[in-house]
Amino acid sequence: MRGARGQQLRTDLPYRSCVGVMLLNKAGRVFIGRRRSEPNPNDPASAYAWQMPQGGIDPGEEPYQAALRELYEETSIRSVTPLAEAPEWYSYDLPSVVAGRAWRGRYRGQTQRWFAFRFEGSEDEINVQQPGGGRHKSEFDEWRWEAMERLPELIIPFKRPVYENVVAAFSDLAEMARQD
Repeated sequence: MRGARGQQLRTDLPYRSCVGVMLLNKAGRVFIGRRRSEPNPNDPASAYAWQMPQGGIDPGEEPYQAALRELYEETSIRSVTPLAEAPEWYSYDLPSVVAGRAWRGRYRGQTQRWFAFRFEGSEDEINVQQPGGGRHKSEFDEWRWEAMERLPELIIPFKRPVYENVVAAFSDLAEMARQD
């Protein structure tokens, strides 16, 4: 459908297929990275710079494999054990102010399949400055372990319902990660 000026309506655009990773350490806390960007006090998004690893699914790639690839490309982490897969895809729409710029305006937002893994390695393995052995662009400039229940308040508001769903889907995993 086209708007009054012949432009395609955002609601007619597809969602970009994506994966997200909740990585839990042995204390039951979740890995979050601070998105690399220029600090801009006038940008409300800069207050919500923390997120879990996520990224697009390549053509022909299965979501599980995409999750492992994205985790490595953003953090250098390979030492993981799978814990769970979210029961459904979670989607969000981009705000109008971002929609025309992101992905060259081809998508209205993202639909994400989420996976939970337990981190089995040493923290020396984590490298957000030169992820993937330096072969990938750094998406994060800092990282930390955070309590799962705090995640929705740290994410940019338009993604908050997705994070609330992810936390609900994986809420029992923090305790399970601590038990082993």
